Amino acid sequence: MKHILIFILLMHSFCGFSQSHTVANLKIKGNKKLKTSFVKSISKIQKGSVLDSLIIEQDIQRLKRLPSVSHAYYQVFLSANNQYNVFYNIEENFTLIPSANFYTTNNDEFAYRLGLYEFNTLGRSIIFGGFYQKDNYSSYAINFRAPYLFSNAFGLAINHQDLTTLEPVFFDNTTSNYKYNNKSLEILGLYEFNFENRIELGVNYFTEDYQYKFGATNINVPQELTVEKWLLKGVYEYNKLDYFYQYISGFRNQFVFQYVTSTNDMLPDFFISWNDFFLFKRIGKKGNWANRLRLGLSANDETPFAPFSVDNNLNVRGVGNTIDRGTGVIVLNTEYRYTLIEKGWFVLQSNAFIDAGSWRNPGGDFGDFSTDENIKIYPGLGLRFIHKKIYNAIFRVDYGYGISKNASKGFVFGIGQYF
Repeated sequence: MKHILIFILLMHSFCGFSQSHTVANLKIKGNKKLKTSFVKSISKIQKGSVLDSLIIEQDIQRLKRLPSVSHAYYQVFLSANNQYNVFYNIEENFTLIPSANFYTTNNDEFAYRLGLYEFNTLGRSIIFGGFYQKDNYSSYAINFRAPYLFSNAFGLAINHQDLTTLEPVFFDNTTSNYKYNNKSLEILGLYEFNFENRIELGVNYFTEDYQYKFGATNINVPQELTVEKWLLKGVYEYNKLDYFYQYISGFRNQFVFQYVTSTNDMLPDFFISWNDFFLFKRIGKKGNWANRLRLGLSANDETPFAPFSVDNNLNVRGVGNTIDRGTGVIVLNTEYRYTLIEKGWFVLQSNAFIDAGSWRNPGGDFGDFSTDENIKIYPGLGLRFIHKKIYNAIFRVDYGYGISKNASKGFVFGIGQYF
């Protein structure tokens, strides 16, 4: 990040700025759609506050985390009487983003998802939009997320979805296929304790509907099931990531806990929880080493509808679409990203990765994590086509090749970095 400072005027104190220095004014430059009033409202530096280099750095990092900002930096200039003008310079992203994904299902049928999201609604970095999906059946979702809706620390998220898919269900070493529908409404309160720590707390009311279509059957596995459920959700995140366009460095940890209770007394309450550790490191000028470790557990019921799936688009590239399920998961994704071409707004990035994971069988024990049948190891290569001025405009293609038991191989396409 390029800092334009007058160090001689500022460095009267060994640690940060001197306590006698105050902010005469905070000025925002470069923003067009992003509201100046919004930027000032979420900034810790204010007119009349003590000039503090650490707080300014945190403000800049907070701005760079917004979907509406591709880059930000600051300038400090002497005003008068030990007062200084602080300038926050912003390079905006284009934030009205259409999406179009096309793919084939396990039945070789053509499927697609069309969406449209505005990531800077009303100039306040509010995310609003939705998508329509055709994957054997029609589905849709509408999402609203405003982290700073009520103050510079308190926000709200509301999500509604009506998703219908053809889902494989595994039992007795056989597979069955069900039409699965999940209709839900979720409301979350968002609170930011400080620059590095935040939580989400809320509730989700949803209806699940399973209808048998074809495949194996068992008298103990229902062919039709409709149940209403409540889900209590909590998320805690610690975030010390630093962004510089396509490059990321630092550490992030996200913990998710969900407790599900059913209106059907025959179905037991259960929990599902997972923790994601992220570690990113810049390697030279063009390299970026990225890592994600996921550890997850759920209630260990012996059910064909176990919550953790083995899937191309979630955890192991090249493994296939929902090839297995489990009640526990350990997954490590590590990859080296290297910028091959960078010309103005365009970046071509290469990617070499290893995805490895293991699952606990429903009703099994922790020894399942070490069995050959449950361990998946897939190295591979990929490319990223990146537009630096459009939020999340990263088209990725990866090819994973399995080297573990009963391995497969294949391409995985998507929008955004894999993690």
